[in-house]
Amino acid sequence: MNVDEAFWIYWKTRDPKVREQLVLKHMNLARSLASKFANRGEPLEDLVQVATIGLINAVDRYDPSRGTKFSTYATPTILGEIKRYFRDKSWNLKVPRHLQELNWSANKAVEELSQELGRSPSIKEIAQRIGATEEETLEALELGNAHETVSLDNQLSVEGEPAYLMQGEIIGEQDADLEKIEDFEDLRIAIDALEPREKAIVLMRFFEGLSQAEVAKRLGISQMHVSRLQHRALQKLRQVLSGEQLQKMEARAGGK
Repeated sequence: MNVDEAFWIYWKTRDPKVREQLVLKHMNLARSLASKFANRGEPLEDLVQVATIGLINAVDRYDPSRGTKFSTYATPTILGEIKRYFRDKSWNLKVPRHLQELNWSANKAVEELSQELGRSPSIKEIAQRIGATEEETLEALELGNAHETVSLDNQLSVEGEPAYLMQGEIIGEQDADLEKIEDFEDLRIAIDALEPREKAIVLMRFFEGLSQAEVAKRLGISQMHVSRLQHRALQKLRQVLSGEQLQKMEARAGGK
């Protein structure tokens, strides 16, 4: 059985044994194409394995009824698999392949459109060129940063001179105030539940830092009245807030 007959049989029957024979008979093509990339720092055997995957895909997709020579059909399929392998290897962070390919298409579109338009293209223009949504295009372009990452142990330099600092030493720490967000939200809800005048007094006293006399003047009431309303407001807040939350709020007023 010659190769042409084998392709017809496999196309009709999908016999795995015939498929294996076809792959073995075309391994020289896979090795030859893999060897063209042997000077890029990857072991040749690894490249041959990748090329073999492309070869298997080509065998599975080949339609002998179209009259195209198999080697002509298989070559771009195998080369595409090898190139995708190198693109995957070039990303320092793990990124889904479809996003890597979209990133490549978006960057290519940026170059082409910049030349055509004489300016930097908009996200909308790039998205239209590559057939993606604007959100997908933005995500793909942002993923370009995943190509290169910097070790936290990398030594920094300033104007060519060593700075005696490691990258990790200048990375910001977690903001301790982030842990207080829930406390602030509880406080906001509690203050919103006060009567309008009580709420106004609490905000002016404890967040604007006004004295009782200043609050009284602004509201057009006596300082004694401000004191009573403040006392009542704080009693209400104590019913829903923890002592620590209330102490922090009162500390803002500084005893005025």
